[in-house]
Amino acid sequence: MSRGIAGTSSSLSAGMGVDRTAETREHSASSELRKSTAVEERRNRVSLWHGLDLPGVVRLFRMRPELSLGNADRLLGALMMSGFNSAMNAASSLVYGRRLRARPSPSPPIFILGHWRSGTTMLHNLLTLNQHLGFLNLYQCLFPGHFLLTEKVMAPLTRGMLSQTRPMDNMPLSWDLPQEDEMALCVATLLSPYVMIAFQDRMEVYDRFFDPREMSKSEQQRWKTALLDLLRKYSLRSSQIPVMKSPTHTFRVPTLVEMFPDAKFVYIYREPGAVIRSTVRLRSVMFSENSLGPLHPECWLGQTVDVYERAIRSYEDAKHLIPPEQLVEIRFEDLEAQPFDIVQQIHEDLKIDGWDQAAELVAEEVAGFKNYRKNSFHPDAQTDRLVRERLNWVYDLYDYKLNSVRVA
Repeated sequence: MSRGIAGTSSSLSAGMGVDRTAETREHSASSELRKSTAVEERRNRVSLWHGLDLPGVVRLFRMRPELSLGNADRLLGALMMSGFNSAMNAASSLVYGRRLRARPSPSPPIFILGHWRSGTTMLHNLLTLNQHLGFLNLYQCLFPGHFLLTEKVMAPLTRGMLSQTRPMDNMPLSWDLPQEDEMALCVATLLSPYVMIAFQDRMEVYDRFFDPREMSKSEQQRWKTALLDLLRKYSLRSSQIPVMKSPTHTFRVPTLVEMFPDAKFVYIYREPGAVIRSTVRLRSVMFSENSLGPLHPECWLGQTVDVYERAIRSYEDAKHLIPPEQLVEIRFEDLEAQPFDIVQQIHEDLKIDGWDQAAELVAEEVAGFKNYRKNSFHPDAQTDRLVRERLNWVYDLYDYKLNSVRVA
């Protein structure tokens, strides 16, 4: 019954960030970084843009994304799929619209928070082994407008279009595995930092999409409606409590608490240097697989450090809004060392039902971790220097040893 879940947080979409300073740009332009992030161009048959409908494609083009001839096949595929998605969205609205409008407010979810590559995926998969808890899968997140209507037929028919493993960590990939709901929000609204894949060096396009409070009033309403609609559709398919895992929600605690005052939260953090190195690698792979234009590796390190700082500050400034009995904070290193005990403790602290039944499944999954090997990274003096200069306060905050980071 193993899902192969020992990997840390990642998805079809990359860890996003904001390049705010010239200083970080200078650091990110090192030749060593270019060597470590200049991955070979991948031609994945499914990309984020394949979930757009025709209005979504129009909105995307109005934003003026950067395009390149080398990605024409990806763009053409998205255009072709947009017609299918529009037709299926309309059909799904006809079939399910009345039932969805009659649904009560969605049950409060459990939100997993934490920066990309901090262990959110591992935690998500372990928690959802509990039969009382559920998740949105890859098909549902890529096609949020019509999965109720099409998933049972289309997912089996298109299974061969997916790679067997995720390129960033070689973990299994399939339509029915847990996925980030941020993908669905991006496809449905384009009000997501994940549009950065098409605007890698234009921060002004996506900067306000991290936090709904920074959006316009009309954008806020569209974003909230999309999230509520997604949860209502999920509730038609499953009675399980949804466990929502998107690192972007780490920036949105005030909005999430306002929308779901009874929601529960698990925040996971990890040694900053490991997070930065792994996230830069994640960007290199996911931009290669989803970009519509040329890659900009000179931006990736600076953006990663900027958004990491912003994520930590956003969470720490807002976590007091979460009632203490609805929040658990854990270290990735503890989860990695004692996964069974940590998951059990989360169940107890948040009063989540079903642990007695889930314990055997979690133990079985944990037993398979010994066969998993994490990615290794070449020494990178620029990255280590930037981590020391910019993130020493995070080491102090979370009680990590800064001297574990190399000095160039």
